[in-house]
Amino acid sequence: MMSERDNDRDLGPKIDARPAPRPQHVTLKGRAVTVAPLMPEHAEALFAASSGPERDQLWTYLFNGPFASLAEFAADVEAKSKASDPLYFAVLDNRDGRPVGYQSLMRIDPNHRVVEVGGIMYTPLLQTTIGSTEAQYLFAKYVFDDLGYRRYEWKCNDRNAPSRRAALRLGFTFEGVFRQHMIVKSRSRDTAWFAMLDHEWPARRAAFEAWLAQENFDAQGRQKRRLQDIAAAL
Repeated sequence: MMSERDNDRDLGPKIDARPAPRPQHVTLKGRAVTVAPLMPEHAEALFAASSGPERDQLWTYLFNGPFASLAEFAADVEAKSKASDPLYFAVLDNRDGRPVGYQSLMRIDPNHRVVEVGGIMYTPLLQTTIGSTEAQYLFAKYVFDDLGYRRYEWKCNDRNAPSRRAALRLGFTFEGVFRQHMIVKSRSRDTAWFAMLDHEWPARRAAFEAWLAQENFDAQGRQKRRLQDIAAAL
């Protein structure tokens, strides 16, 4: 006969079940970049940095784009700026305040304290820079430290190898593939799922902060230690 204690174990551990606050349009300032609410006035600079034949690959795995004109792109940015889920933010270069990408918090579930980072569009001005990693650190810190979420998710097209590599580098754990999960741009999409949990965050935060430290970069801005190597050593 199953005891009450055994039944509790089968149902999972008891936790504080209070909902988390919903993310808000806050400004998160780092050393290289600032993450701030996406605004319509960001459209022109983002369009210039994200358009052109050689940059069409930016849009391959996103739900929309590339855009044929600034007017079309600006309308999309304006719609994104007004949305509450996904909640969009621009990534601004601290050297000149120029927007160099955007990202969002989406599938926001305060009751279960789960949220996803997605809708990421980083222009070539942001890709493979200190700022691209710092923008992700600022989001994760906001989600875990400020809002108290339990689970932070990253999802991507299973064919999107760069996104899969980025998720692992940033400290997300691969959890599996949802087959035929979506239809995107008339294509069947299998979705790879990754997640980071609240009890994992302190070690991930320490790795981010050690990597982002100024002393981890030489005079030319090249990293001395890789993020994944720092994380493995902690």
